[in-house]
Amino acid sequence: MNRNELRRAWDTVAETYATQRDPDGSDAALIDELLASLPADPTVLDIGPCDGARTLANLPPGSIGVDISRDALELAAERVPESVLLQGDMSTLPLAADSVDGITAYHAVFHVPRSEHPEVYREFARVMRPGGWLLMTLPAGQFETTRRGWMGGSMFFSAPGRDRTLAQLREAGFTELRTETADDPLGSSTEFVFARLGPDRLA
Repeated sequence: MNRNELRRAWDTVAETYATQRDPDGSDAALIDELLASLPADPTVLDIGPCDGARTLANLPPGSIGVDISRDALELAAERVPESVLLQGDMSTLPLAADSVDGITAYHAVFHVPRSEHPEVYREFARVMRPGGWLLMTLPAGQFETTRRGWMGGSMFFSAPGRDRTLAQLREAGFTELRTETADDPLGSSTEFVFARLGPDRLA
């Protein structure tokens, strides 16, 4: 699934995805842990916020949401009007280098082909200030598939496996990796990883 296909896929399912998620779940509490590690009044980037209810709404006002789907961003504009919303691709983020203190990426990176994940993590490192923190979903398995009928549409999923993902984060310059398990918005138990950007990130 190329980027245009992915954008159209999310435009198709964005509203259904937003309405079918449980408003409660322990994964939202992880954001409090992230914010406690960041400086006062941080600039935080949320990757793939959809309607913003799970992540962006729990971040400080003025936080940035980047999503490939225009329909998702329209939902987020209604739900989190105090945020800054940008349409873009996580592998070529529309942000300057060293411009954010933290990044959240819940259930987002595995919609990009796994061969491109290292590029995505290098982009995360590029826009983050050294010492900043990343909080993202950690896919457990190795897979690459298109799930037809997902949320009433078709959606692409791809991951290289848990250990390879952790290795790719380290290769991009992230350190102090630690994981926690929490309930995700769709009612499943999911592993998340906290990772700090070290001074020796890749250029």
